[in-house]
Amino acid sequence: MPKLKSHKATQKRFGVSGNGQVVRVKAWRGHHLEIKSSRRTRRYAGKAIVGGGIAAQVRRLLPYL
Repeated sequence: MPKLKSHKATQKRFGVSGNGQVVRVKAWRGHHLEIKSSRRTRRYAGKAIVGGGIAAQVRRLLPYL
């Protein structure tokens, strides 16, 4: 069986937590943070857990995750 290639765009965006859940960085945190309120930027802080069918799709794109 040949080695499988990882989907590079997915590899840059998703990771795995310590207990095996797929995690992602929240959107809207990239730039222009001066015009966003502190309340809004706090909401975008941290990681989010990916659930359901999306997590299965990410695992298919990243076979060695």
